[in-house]
Parts: sequence; structure tokens; C-alpha cells
Amino acid sequence: MDSIRSSQITEGIQRISESVFVGLCRIVGTSQLVASRRDMVDIRDTLINQVKKSDETSEMVSGSYREGFRLKESDLDEMFWPNDHRVIWELSQSQYYNTRRQTLILCDCSDSPPGFTLLYLFSPRTNRRTQRACVRMNNRYYISSSKYRQISLSYVIVPYNPTLHGPCVSGTYGKNKYDQAHCFFSDFWPPSASSWIDRCHSWPQPHVVDDIVKNGCHFVAIGHKLGNYEDHEWRISFSLAEQKLISTMNHCQFLTYGLLKLFLTEIINNGVGDDDKLLCSYQMKTAVFWVIQQNTIPHWCPQKLLGGFWVCLKLILK
Repeated sequence: MDSIRSSQITEGIQRISESVFVGLCRIVGTSQLVASRRDMVDIRDTLINQVKKSDETSEMVSGSYREGFRLKESDLDEMFWPNDHRVIWELSQSQYYNTRRQTLILCDCSDSPPGFTLLYLFSPRTNRRTQRACVRMNNRYYISSSKYRQISLSYVIVPYNPTLHGPCVSGTYGKNKYDQAHCFFSDFWPPSASSWIDRCHSWPQPHVVDDIVKNGCHFVAIGHKLGNYEDHEWRISFSLAEQKLISTMNHCQFLTYGLLKLFLTEIINNGVGDDDKLLCSYQMKTAVFWVIQQNTIPHWCPQKLLGGFWVCLKLILK
């Protein structure tokens, strides 16, 4: 009797999961619609950067909008960085650049928490914005994240009442909210993140890992709250890597992430202000990444959507 009852419960959960899968396709989007949204954003970025290729700045849409969501809380997140500035991790990497044209910035992670670094202006030549954000420490000029963030307010493209929110300049245009992160870019993968490469046994595939590592990382203007140099540190951003990982998910995995985002908005953070939120969407995403990489749920499919959601939620609670 127990085995029959267990089988009936399992079949019932699978049927409910299939129904939730169909419902989420209506709310979040089908796999074809999500893929189309991502393609449109890719085309948008490519066209804008081609038109601007003689300009000093590159830009990229990031966040949930780039991932393919169009939920009511999906802001338009954008990243901007100067083309003639590059961050390096060690001096030997300077050989790959023409220092007469490129301003080199050297990472100094020696006294920063994991995921954060100071940025030392290695080249004397720089633009006015970066120069204004420099502070002198230990006979070197470092780019202060807090100063750079404040100066970026005057460079914002959002037209209405820009304010600072985390590492971003935020504003609204009509009913839409924009977050713009003015950052720096490195062509190299952080040495401190090499352990992630070693963890990739089953997911993502080796060619995806290679592509992610070859595309480097960004640095956004915010320090660690418990760091020694909170006002001057920069946080390493893996936005490019996250976009690649999201694109390798099957649609059941993506909808599980979408269900976690909805649960976060409608249940966990319901009725609280931005400053009082218990958790954020980034933590939902990270949980899904961990569960997929650890192969906790083999053969993700519509019948296992609720099972995957529960495994991710338990990981978040833990």
C-alpha cells in the first residue's frame, strides 16, 4: 500500500509540475520567445557598438532583460566601459597592449575580500573622468569606486532624476526603470576564479567554459562593506559569464529560475522596500547555477520542475 501511495503522490506532483510548466510559459515565455528576445538584445548591442566604434565607450545590456525575462519587475540594466582602458592582473599581461593608445589599470587584491580589488592606475595617460576619481595611497594613484560612481551621475544617459543605487546610476524613463553601471573591462579571467574552471565537470560544456574564460570580466564601482577600502574597492562582475550560463540552460531550468524570481517578488520580499529586502534575484540565480552544476536534478524536464524548485529553495534556506 505504501509503495502504491508513494507512486500516486509522485505521479500527482509530476502532473502539477507539467501544469506549472505550461503556466510559466505563458508568464515568462516559451523557449522560442525567450530565444527571440535574447537575439534582439544581441542585435541591439552589436548595432549600437558598431555605430559607436569610433567612440570611446562600449555598452551592453545585462541582467534579467538580457536573460530573456520581461516580468513587471525586470529593469533594463546596462553596462558602459571605456574602450581605451584595460584592466590587467599582472604586469606580464601589459605586453598585449599598445601603451601609447591603451591606458592600463593593474589589480591589487592583496588586502581586499574575495571578489573585490583595488584598481591601480598603471599608465600615466587616462581620461578626465578616471583622473578625477583617483586617490593617492602608498605613493600610487588608485581609482576610487565611490568617486567614479559619483562622477558617473553627470555622464548618465537616463534623462530623469538619476540617483545612485549600489554600483549603478538609476533612473526612470516613462514607466521603465534603468540601472546603468559605468565600469572597467579586463580581457583576462581572474586568477582567484580559477577554481570555478576546475569545478566544471558536467556543466557547462568545455567549449562554453573556454568561451567564458576568453571573454574576461568587468569591474563595477562598489566596495565590500566590511573591506578595508570600501570607498575605493571595485567588485568583480561576471555578467558576461552569467549570460553564457543562462543561455546553456534548457527551458525547464530557465523556468525554475523564473519561478524562483516570482516567489522572491510575490512571497519573500512582498511589501518591503528596496532597502529592507531579505534576498535578491542574484541569489536565486546563483542557487540554480549550483544545483545544475552539482547535477542534483538529473534530466530536468517539465515533470521535475517543482522538484527542481524545491531543491533550489532548500539550498537558499541552507
